[in-house]
Amino acid sequence: MHTPFRYDYVGSFLRPGELKAARAAYEKGNITATELKEVEDKCITELIRNIKKIGYHVITDGEFRRAWWHLDFFWGLNGIEKVNTSDGLHFHGETTRNHSAVITGKISGKDHLFIEHFKFVKQFEDESTIAKQTIPSPAQLLTQLRLPEFLKQNKEIYPDDNDLKDDIVKAYHQVIDDLYEAGCRNLQLDDCTWTLYADRSFWPRFGITEEKLKVIAEEEVDLNNRVIAHKPEGMVINTHVCRGNFHSTYANSGPYDPIAPYLFAKENVDAFYLEYDDARSGGFEPLKYVPEGKKVVLGLITTKRPDLEDKQEIINKITDASKYVPLENLYLSTQCGFASTEEGNILLENEQWRKLELIKEIAEEVWKED
Repeated sequence: MHTPFRYDYVGSFLRPGELKAARAAYEKGNITATELKEVEDKCITELIRNIKKIGYHVITDGEFRRAWWHLDFFWGLNGIEKVNTSDGLHFHGETTRNHSAVITGKISGKDHLFIEHFKFVKQFEDESTIAKQTIPSPAQLLTQLRLPEFLKQNKEIYPDDNDLKDDIVKAYHQVIDDLYEAGCRNLQLDDCTWTLYADRSFWPRFGITEEKLKVIAEEEVDLNNRVIAHKPEGMVINTHVCRGNFHSTYANSGPYDPIAPYLFAKENVDAFYLEYDDARSGGFEPLKYVPEGKKVVLGLITTKRPDLEDKQEIINKITDASKYVPLENLYLSTQCGFASTEEGNILLENEQWRKLELIKEIAEEVWKED
């Protein structure tokens, strides 16, 4: 079995109160790393039990061992360390904590802590469920390391951008090899870089033009594809794209039209998990760039609000999308995770599970033969 499934999800889940309390206690030095891991293991085990209980075929650790969907992975690479910034990331109405990543030495992927995280989930696989590992994309790392506040320091270690990109590729190759050896056959590259470029309101601020977008997009596709090309036999590599997901807020808006000729047409992933939960995502016409036979997971169910979507409206949207991608190549999921950061979105755990139950109900009605 491989992802995606007709009813699916992106990866992260709301952190239980017990886990949040343990992480806070660890940060204050009141419990040990071993004690924190015991709570993490317990909460992840319970999460997987609940995922199986509602009949899903893919399991993750809910990203329960992370504070951020992306930074924890970057900090786990050799040559990259955690650093505080002068300000957090600005979402609509809220600002994140002021954390980032800085280069302190040559980058490598040897002995990444995520390998052990995956092994813990892998043990719960059975005849009807498989484990998925989510990590940020190589392009996301490159973008992070180009943020202006630490660019000068990063350039001191990597004055040549090509050397930086080469080492990023090698580091990801190492992580992929180690995940594969640990039994991982389903890898997801989470990537929010693309929707920055899809939001034309950002273009004047960053001096983006159609020609500059072409250069940026082709660079990112090339970087991601160099990593994807290393995919071992039997492994699936998918990608997830959204417009930011922090405490039920978002970072940007805009349809996929500007980026579709690059991302959809040229990135060699097996499937695209795409945010499509409200008007900020635009219409389905950009899906015409998706190559024949490639899979698209429609993120039509929002994780940002607790209210349930109207079933028929979702079915109608799937029908609309099938004008551009055949129904047999379409799948249904949430638009993003329930907790891209440990703060989580503003809904309750039972509302989280009801969202997933709704996805399953709709998928079983639309794809009856499955």
